[in-house]
Amino acid sequence: MSAQTVAADTAGDTERRREQRGWYWYDWANSVYSTTVLTVFLGPYLTSVAKAAAGADGFVHPLGIPVRAGSFFAYTVSASLLLSVLAMPVAGAVADRTGRKKPLLGCCAYVGAAATTGMFFLDGERYLLGGALLIVANVAFVVSMMLYNSYLPQIAEPDERDAVSTRGWAFGYAAAGLALIANLVLYAGHDTFGVTEGTAVRICLASAGLWWGLFSLIPLRRLRDRWTADRPDAPAARTAALGQGWRQLRGTLRDMRSRPLTLAFLLAYLVYNDGVQTVITQASVYGSEELKLDQTTLIVAILLVQVLAAAGALLMGRLARRYGAQRTILGSLVAWTATIAAGFFLPAGVPVGFFALAAAIGLVLGGSQALSRSLFSHLVPRGKEAEYFSAYEISDRGVSWLGPLVFGVTYQVTGSYRDAILSLVAFFAVGFVLLARVPVRRAITAAGNAVPDRI
Repeated sequence: MSAQTVAADTAGDTERRREQRGWYWYDWANSVYSTTVLTVFLGPYLTSVAKAAAGADGFVHPLGIPVRAGSFFAYTVSASLLLSVLAMPVAGAVADRTGRKKPLLGCCAYVGAAATTGMFFLDGERYLLGGALLIVANVAFVVSMMLYNSYLPQIAEPDERDAVSTRGWAFGYAAAGLALIANLVLYAGHDTFGVTEGTAVRICLASAGLWWGLFSLIPLRRLRDRWTADRPDAPAARTAALGQGWRQLRGTLRDMRSRPLTLAFLLAYLVYNDGVQTVITQASVYGSEELKLDQTTLIVAILLVQVLAAAGALLMGRLARRYGAQRTILGSLVAWTATIAAGFFLPAGVPVGFFALAAAIGLVLGGSQALSRSLFSHLVPRGKEAEYFSAYEISDRGVSWLGPLVFGVTYQVTGSYRDAILSLVAFFAVGFVLLARVPVRRAITAAGNAVPDRI
């Protein structure tokens, strides 16, 4: 090997490492929204706002539709994810056809950050404002995560993707933990700071938007746009990508049908991740409404989740290097099933049980998500990263409307959050069976990629 080749390889490795470090920072930037807004504060707070606006029968009437106030948040999350289904494929197709992924990522990041910051004005009976801001922020968040995830196969070699992906998740959970500590100080000491409890919550919500916008600057400086110059339609794609977005989506779906093993993995992921996302968004509602825990207890529990999820992601990354990503994910699904089933029996008003549940969730949360992302990256044909990751993100969050919908409908019918949480066990059990049936090595080979030593 010549000195010039060695120098070029070294320069390429340095640039790849720099891009990976920048990539981690978007996890740092947006994880605070996911935790502070979706997991901790917005569910209970928006539910209380909806209850304030409800009639004597406990129902609100958005667009003239009778909705039990306690189900409004779950339905709004479901609606935002349905809208994401429409947005992600177009964004993914445009990103791949133009090579301009980074500006799209920046646009989504700052639209989402602005909507989140606007939650400061959510007070009184403004439940419709809260629902609208949640929908805008969540659609922007989901689309930006699709674009962000699609960088993984471009910035990491096959044998390092599990490690890179789990580091990103750990980085995000560390950020969320730091933000939650600040949230806890403000919320618990709101009298000391001279603000009401509701104002403290609104400050915490808005701060997540400011954090998201500020730290998004780092990945937007370090990530690179990539244009696949060898595509025959490259010149036309630059000028007509937007108009051809849905046409490209149809082509992507046809292409994916020729890779049934990739689709089999997506189906399994769609099912079990629906359960994961529903737990993330509805856990605080379950804790506050069913278990009668105060907001301080919920913040501490979610903080525990963040600390253990960061460690759990790194631990599961190590387990994947020894046992393979597929086996490690399957093990996490067994743990998810047992944990959510145990949550049904938690007694009300006893924080210790909720803390134990939070600890169990934290240990499997980050790793199961990170390893699913890295495993899918091996099933993506080169040059079609954003298109395929739009389908992945549809499975990740865009089709995760079913879990919140089932949760909301179960509560609306039964009036019991315990019945609602128990309904989620099916997502993990069915997902386990579907994932266990996927021959991962054959799927990687069918996608035209090299099979890592351990998968």
